[in-house]
Amino acid sequence: MSESSPPQTQLQPQLATRAVYEMLSSMRFAIALLSIICIASVIGTVLRQHEPAVNYVNQFGPFWAQLFLSLKLNAVYSAWWFLLILAFLVTSTSLCIAKHAPKYLADLRQYKENLRVQSLQAFHHQASAHLAETPAQAAQRLGAQLAGSGWKVRLQERSDGWMVAAKAGAAHKIGYLAAHSAIVLICLGGLLDGDLIVRAQMLLGGKTTFSGGGMLADVPEQHRLPASNPTFRGNLIVTEGAQSGTAILNQSDGILLQDLPFSVELKKFIVEYYSTGMPRLFASEVVLHDKKTGASVEKRIEVNHPASYQGIEIYQSSFEDGGSRLQLRAVPLVVGMKSFEVQGEVGASTQIKLGEGQPPLEMEFTGLRTINVENMGGNPGDAAQGATDVRKVDLRSSLENHLGAGNKVITPRDLRNVGPSVSYKLRDASGQAREFNNYMLPVDMGDGQPVYLWGVRETLADQFRYLRIPADEQSSYRGFLRLKAALQTPAMRERAVQQYVEGAVEAGRPALREQLYASALKALVIFAGDGQPGADKVTGLQAISAFMEQNVPEAERAKAGEVLVRILNGVLFELMQVARADDGLAPLEPNEQTQRFMTQSVLSLSDALLYPEPLVFELTQFDQVQASVFQVAKAPGKLVVYLGCLFLILGVFAMLYVRDRRLWVWLAPRADGSADARMALSTNRRTLDVDRDFDDLSQKLLGASPSGEQR
Repeated sequence: MSESSPPQTQLQPQLATRAVYEMLSSMRFAIALLSIICIASVIGTVLRQHEPAVNYVNQFGPFWAQLFLSLKLNAVYSAWWFLLILAFLVTSTSLCIAKHAPKYLADLRQYKENLRVQSLQAFHHQASAHLAETPAQAAQRLGAQLAGSGWKVRLQERSDGWMVAAKAGAAHKIGYLAAHSAIVLICLGGLLDGDLIVRAQMLLGGKTTFSGGGMLADVPEQHRLPASNPTFRGNLIVTEGAQSGTAILNQSDGILLQDLPFSVELKKFIVEYYSTGMPRLFASEVVLHDKKTGASVEKRIEVNHPASYQGIEIYQSSFEDGGSRLQLRAVPLVVGMKSFEVQGEVGASTQIKLGEGQPPLEMEFTGLRTINVENMGGNPGDAAQGATDVRKVDLRSSLENHLGAGNKVITPRDLRNVGPSVSYKLRDASGQAREFNNYMLPVDMGDGQPVYLWGVRETLADQFRYLRIPADEQSSYRGFLRLKAALQTPAMRERAVQQYVEGAVEAGRPALREQLYASALKALVIFAGDGQPGADKVTGLQAISAFMEQNVPEAERAKAGEVLVRILNGVLFELMQVARADDGLAPLEPNEQTQRFMTQSVLSLSDALLYPEPLVFELTQFDQVQASVFQVAKAPGKLVVYLGCLFLILGVFAMLYVRDRRLWVWLAPRADGSADARMALSTNRRTLDVDRDFDDLSQKLLGASPSGEQR
């Protein structure tokens, strides 16, 4: 080693830096990063984003849910690793452009007229001919012909002849630079409009997420982003008649508040419906109040027609309840409980008492929907075809799945407005709550018997399970409740059994009457669940089934069960007649409508005895207050992305449809003053079109066909 050579310890950092540079500027590295981004985008599309953690646990199990949350797969596009890959892709593509752009730009300026004559023999497309002109004359003619055909030409005179160098399709190389610049621009736009700047403020500016409760105005400053924030995307909820100037940015571990330079006042929310009841249009008439100048600007915001103010786009995203005022009536499901009225508004809560000695319950008013458009057709259980409202599930499919009703072939798409519904929660002293969702009008599920739907679920991750209460001849649930109260009254049960026996057995057969009386009363008592311990209490049809399993041999169960159910149906019909008579009502006529009502009543009684609360709340009056949900976005990267898309279109078009071609014609003098011409063509893609073009050029320039002379 010479003394002037640098030591090995100095070469190693240089070699490492060079290796890193070569890797980052490698096209293979950029393609690998782009592939990872594509895979991550697929995951972000397939896996629902920003869902509550419990939803992932219920769907995938604790292990996979924890893995997904650890890898931030529930928020792919704002995950640190996704933003890091985008940053590396921008760096890699930029280095790749910087590495190859000088060569491409220099190549655009060069005609390569200094090419050696011997090198023409290495090209695939060749042709030669003898020209009667002198080399200088031939060079001038060929140059003029090529220039007239759109070629850029340069002539070079040498000591032993003339070289005509021409080029066309230089935009192909510009397309390469444009396409790669487009990747950089699109990724930069994504980084600008993503969570990168917000995360930088959290890391460097001391901002933290907020996961508590209370009023937005009371949230501390460390959870707020300034109005000068260059980029953000959040949600803004505004109630009719009110205004708000603080957007909510959802993060994986809480929220951030974004102060806007203006406040949005919702003057009026407008919703229009199709004849089916589906929303046709929802829009908001708003007034924007500038916080700095005090100026007010009126705007109308519709879906796909946002408003823009001070560089911030305001989109109509959805609509919610803005605190509708409700008046509910408690409907007792057990004997001895009295009805009472409850008032409140959506989003608020109140305390109720069920009876003396019982702890109060916290009643939370969670929602009011005045219109519910449901698909009552389709195959039961096919939830994918059901939801016509994006915030609802297929009501029919959900009910049939949970209640086990038989499948019925009806119109596949039967969109109907099933009327208003109210939802609420009842929370006990320990903090445990059940959520209820009750439809206020009877719904015909397709079997001709309208039913009231009273839903309940234990957790938000569960679907509502609906109790179907048959509507009587007055389209009321009171007929069913009358029957249920009679079932809970021993004296009325005995009277109903007596009436049933008298109608079923002749007066001259006392022994048979006594036997049937005992059997019928036993069936009714078992069905009502009387006399069983509370913890092990089984009621309804399940109790009948359990009794048969314990007391009847297996070989005789089918026949005995059929007889027992027939007796039970008859006794319940008589029980209904007794209850109506006590209320001064005419008896039910034994017709088809009554049969449908009693059939559904038996099923509903079986389920109602297991209903988790002793009462149901029905809506009596309401004063609806709407609220608009806006998405507010400040996206400076949008224009950058648009520019990148334009570059991408131009670049791809240039690379696919523009052929980079180089043409050389060497003109050597002969002894008689004429010229020998040798022509060669170079192109970036060898296609049949290139072969035809070269044949045409040979005939046009040299007056000879290259056939037989092409290599």
